[in-house]
Amino acid sequence: MGKTIASNKNAFRNYHIEDKYECGISLLGTEVKSIKSNRININGSYVAFINSELHLINAHISPIQNNDLFESTRSRVLLLNKKEILKIKQQIETKGYTAVPINVYLKKSLIKIEIGIGKGKKIYDKRQTIIERDRKRQAARELKRKNT
Repeated sequence: MGKTIASNKNAFRNYHIEDKYECGISLLGTEVKSIKSNRININGSYVAFINSELHLINAHISPIQNNDLFESTRSRVLLLNKKEILKIKQQIETKGYTAVPINVYLKKSLIKIEIGIGKGKKIYDKRQTIIERDRKRQAARELKRKNT
């Protein structure tokens, strides 16, 4: 993975991510320039099937100049192999699974998106995750204190 442009931290907070996929994205020229200057927000966006294609929906790309003529939250096509698309479609059709974007990054000079397939967490799952993280942090502190 190259230089990270944007990440969706809510994805790990709200979902149990099981599989991850790297995919390209179909963009206009001015959108590429905007993304490379870190003007993208993927919080609250999701991936859906439209006409047997994966689409990134509700990702906000801000225009660099006021006279840019692209719609900032339009649906964008994600580029994957046919086998990967069918596999993701099969996973999403399973009850409770969702596809969400996790990272947007540069790989060489190409813009890539990492999407994750996962189940939504319940409120008690979120609390349990916070408790486990605190326990690990406390154990690391104790271990560090004993070693010094």
